[in-house]
Amino acid sequence: MAQLKIINNFDTSFTLEQDAKETLFNLLKGESFLKQLTDNLQSQAVEFTELIFQPVPYSEATPKGMPAEYEVYHNSPDYIIINVPPNFMFQSKIFKPSRLCAIYRKIG
Repeated sequence: MAQLKIINNFDTSFTLEQDAKETLFNLLKGESFLKQLTDNLQSQAVEFTELIFQPVPYSEATPKGMPAEYEVYHNSPDYIIINVPPNFMFQSKIFKPSRLCAIYRKIG
């Protein structure tokens, strides 16, 4: 039987090239994507906060699977956290990290 491996420290730092970041942010702010989010949320509108992070493995310090400084958004009804769609990562030519999350603020 396999044992679970607890990871105590996970490096969440990453740097995106300016072109990749600009492309990704444009996709995350796209009108059709924002409409898709608001339709799913049944909210009037959302806006991209320009906050992104790399999901992290569960640990005692990161029980939500995110860096601790972003947990305030997870606990707030005024924000949503989404997984960045894989096709957005591909279009932006972002391969490391392989996954990102984006934070949106609900408006209205």
